[in-house]
Amino acid sequence: MVHSDSDPPLLNHYGTLLCHSTQCDEPQTRVTMEECQLPLIDLCDLGSDDEMVRRACAAAICKASSEWGFFQVVNHGISSQLVDKMRSEQVKLFRAPFETKATSGLLNNSYRWGSPRATCPNQFSWSEAYHVPLTKVSDEACYGDFKSLREVMTCFAAAMSELSRLLAGILTENLGHWKQASISNICDETCFLRLNHYPACPISPEIFGLVPHTDSDFLTILCQDQVGGLQLMKDSKWVTVKPNKDALIVNIGDLFQAWSNDVYKSVEHKGIQRTSSRRCQKNRVQGWPSQVST
Repeated sequence: MVHSDSDPPLLNHYGTLLCHSTQCDEPQTRVTMEECQLPLIDLCDLGSDDEMVRRACAAAICKASSEWGFFQVVNHGISSQLVDKMRSEQVKLFRAPFETKATSGLLNNSYRWGSPRATCPNQFSWSEAYHVPLTKVSDEACYGDFKSLREVMTCFAAAMSELSRLLAGILTENLGHWKQASISNICDETCFLRLNHYPACPISPEIFGLVPHTDSDFLTILCQDQVGGLQLMKDSKWVTVKPNKDALIVNIGDLFQAWSNDVYKSVEHKGIQRTSSRRCQKNRVQGWPSQVST
């Protein structure tokens, strides 16, 4: 495999960790995973004239958040054209030379790659990302030569933020009236848009694209490509999430689990490498009630 000048030096960093690894570092073994279909919820039902249909939709969202910690939504209000434009712009962004991404201060100087704090190979994520506060998404100074990215990201972030408010409102209403007032704390200052890229790995499919973790935030909305690779823990075993081109994936974070007194579940998940590189967008609620990201 030919190394592209757009790729971060993941191989060098991983090789260093491998050289310094000890016998206590257990190698990851790839096993065949059961493929699961996440609960699929049609948000069109929230606009139904039938109150029972609206209530059933809201109940399904809350049930999935309690039993799975993950669910998918369709008819979410974000057009396929906007998603395609965002992906196209993201491809151009990550194809830029590594030095440009790392040193030019793009997107609020938020470029990150690999796992700087990793001390062994099992802690290493074979990925690169931008983690942009929504307050900076419309800032013209953040984009450098990527002028067309600004308009698309601004529209995409606004749409994802609106969806996060809708879902957070339904989930908090289910917890009781005393929780509902806190929904007003969700604002752009506490939201982030994360752009992820998982370059193809020339070494082994056992390397993580993203190491096993729970999200420390409040709520995450993920726009996944069709390559797949997302796995989550369900009933004490890892299952693979089947991609759905029409759906967005929503998952509960640690802060929402704590804030709901464990009514909703923050579930461990990970990204597995595929033969093709992958790109996805996340709108994350980073904290509650003081921070929100989508």
